Amino acid sequence: MILITLAILFTQLSLLAFGGGPAILPEMQHQVVEVHHWLTAAEFNTMFAMAQAAPGPNMMIVPLVGWHVAGPAGLLVTSFAKFGPSSVITIFALKFWNQFKDHPLRERFEKALKPITVGLVLVSSWIIADASAQNTLLMTIIVIATVLSMFKKVHPLWVMLFGAVMGACFL
Repeated sequence: MILITLAILFTQLSLLAFGGGPAILPEMQHQVVEVHHWLTAAEFNTMFAMAQAAPGPNMMIVPLVGWHVAGPAGLLVTSFAKFGPSSVITIFALKFWNQFKDHPLRERFEKALKPITVGLVLVSSWIIADASAQNTLLMTIIVIATVLSMFKKVHPLWVMLFGAVMGACFL
């Protein structure tokens, strides 16, 4: 039964992943942590951090959640359910989309979608930050990491190293 629940949930998330994987992080976190109670907010954030640090797609959290919930079978089910439907739709949509490459409405449509995508990614960031900011030091690390990334254009690996050192020294 758990594998069916995982398949349904991650298929739905796959179909909602408009604008990329980060756009569904708030709903994934809500479902996995608050609805099904498969993970705590802290565990979800840890998995998200591990997935972001690993090479490869930014949605590596999906197989990690599957593994945590149902072992190797969960990993396979969540991976196929999340990446399969959206990949098939993308292939067909791209063929359709390319037929209108010179149409003026295409450019307007793309411009309208950009702020929506940015908003969805910001909500994802807020949810992860909110669950991670458990004390003043962690809030400070979040703020400094954000400033370093946004305004100083520090490479993400250096920002992650900074966070790790701060955590190791003061937590």
